[in-house]
Amino acid sequence: MSFNALQAKTWRFNGIGDTDVLTLETLPVALPAAGEVLIQMKTIGLNRADVMFRRGTYIQKAVFPSRLGYEGAGIVLAVGEGVRQFSPGDAVSILPTDNLAKYGTYADKLLIPETFLVHKPDSLSWEEASSIWMQYLTAWGGVIHAGGLSKGKTILITAASSSVGLAAIQIAEAAGAKVIASTQTIEKKQRLLDLGVKDVIASEDEPDLYEALVLRLGGEHLDVAFDAVGGPHIEQIAKAMSVGGTMVMHGALSPEITPFPLKIALRKSLTMRGFLFLEVLHDPVLREQARRFILSSIGAGYLRPVIDRCFNFEDMHDAQRYLESNQQIGKIVVTLGRVEHSQIGTADR
Repeated sequence: MSFNALQAKTWRFNGIGDTDVLTLETLPVALPAAGEVLIQMKTIGLNRADVMFRRGTYIQKAVFPSRLGYEGAGIVLAVGEGVRQFSPGDAVSILPTDNLAKYGTYADKLLIPETFLVHKPDSLSWEEASSIWMQYLTAWGGVIHAGGLSKGKTILITAASSSVGLAAIQIAEAAGAKVIASTQTIEKKQRLLDLGVKDVIASEDEPDLYEALVLRLGGEHLDVAFDAVGGPHIEQIAKAMSVGGTMVMHGALSPEITPFPLKIALRKSLTMRGFLFLEVLHDPVLREQARRFILSSIGAGYLRPVIDRCFNFEDMHDAQRYLESNQQIGKIVVTLGRVEHSQIGTADR
């Protein structure tokens, strides 16, 4: 196959809205420039941020026509001048980028700078390899870097059934901390318990989060909170915190107003801060620390992504609707057809 004849089937959208704004287009593939890599995609990991981006409620805004998608995995087809870490035929995973509209992964071929690639761990399936980096970068950054979690401390992880929530649980347990997870429903609580999570609060069963926490901890002894929800329960969490505790907010899933518990924060000398994975991605030192931790922990068996369900690439609308239904426990993955291993080679520029 001629390189210049290559095309990519790509999901894009031209206006904010529901799933139906996504259309599957066939686009030409450019020759890799210096520092770029062309990938034949095998799997694509979906994230709630994808939905927020499509609906216009995310921190980044689409530039139309816009791509979307943070994660994926595949095989290197070609590399541009100066690329030394990757060669045609290499299996790779994609780090979340800082430009969804330009480097969105919802495609069967993807041209991307090599700085957003890592070699695929041999121990992981393709589905798992496309489900690592968004969740573990966010969880490591929020729990270890921002939260300062260490052995013997206690942590509350909200939205625990999400991929990031599950990643945070695995990282906190690997750090030797006591983990309390919270989720919405009794059904999700049971599914988390079945996955081995030791202590789970279901808000429909225990609506007073403060009481549920102090009952488990024997008082206001929560050291770290890693929260994706926001809303009124922020005040309940703050009340349960230890003096000098740290609250890390990395999401705003609640449609309700989030109060700022100023008096509690002052009385307890709390650290309250927001966190976004870009904080790690944009800092070379932090990014390398996170990469080493994640890969070594995967190798040791401490971290393993939980896959909820897989969809075919052509069924992206169904995958998006399922993502928005909030039924999943863990990651939703989109799979593509069998990758042909014919290598195109290094781009001759």
